[in-house]
Amino acid sequence: MDFKQIGEVASSLLTLFGLKILGAIALWLIAQRLIDFGLKLLRRAFRSQQVDPTLINYLLNIIGVTLRIVLIVAILGFFGIETTSFAALLAAAGVAIGAAWGGLLANFAAGAFLIVFRPFKVGDFITAAGVTGTVTEMGLFTTNINTPDNVLTIVANNKIFADNIQNYSANPYRRVDLVAQLHHDVKHNEAIALLKAKISQIPNVLQNPAPDVEILDFNFAGPVLAVRPYCNNDHYWQVYFDANKAIRETFGEAGYPAPEYRYAISGSSGNGINTVIPPLSEIT
Repeated sequence: MDFKQIGEVASSLLTLFGLKILGAIALWLIAQRLIDFGLKLLRRAFRSQQVDPTLINYLLNIIGVTLRIVLIVAILGFFGIETTSFAALLAAAGVAIGAAWGGLLANFAAGAFLIVFRPFKVGDFITAAGVTGTVTEMGLFTTNINTPDNVLTIVANNKIFADNIQNYSANPYRRVDLVAQLHHDVKHNEAIALLKAKISQIPNVLQNPAPDVEILDFNFAGPVLAVRPYCNNDHYWQVYFDANKAIRETFGEAGYPAPEYRYAISGSSGNGINTVIPPLSEIT
């Protein structure tokens, strides 16, 4: 065989190989479009059946990964590579990777358990694994939580499943906990009645159960009131801030004196006896 024939054979082989590469690229692009289109149809079908959004995202992630693995195997078969041996190799590699990345599999299993037991869903406001915020997405291995200061936090599913979970959206309402300090000279029953009336007028505060205003504690300044209105979780911070304003406005309009704190210092006289320092107004 002369050089001309060798060149013709090489040229034909390169042409055939180039056509296969172009065909593989076209197959990849078309198949990706079809996979995305199929996933969109499945999402619409699930939504029409009112399937939970958390479960929809979880299932679509699994289906998408599986279809792309099948696509890769099909492209390898297109190039004439023995796919059965490749599948066996892929399975062996999966076992090896699974052993090396046990934490990854643990996150996958935890994600499955979160779907089954459903302690929360997408859109719920929760505290999990030390993170507080709104659940925006549950994936195969992680959960996305958007914190109140608008920071997207990605938390491993296994960490969430292994820790305590507080779901603030599970119940129809929650309690806002505040305190109000009274002066010794203020009549506490009168202050409680005024504050209850003012708190009840705040928008989005529930009337059933009614706001709680009671004596919580005593300190050197006087009685400490527990101020506890109830509201829907969506209105928590609005009620929280408005209730603080109501405390200030109520006590100001009633003309209550500002609390004066007395501080106890142990052993200040050198003999171990507690000495109480009076307010500056009493000293002068």
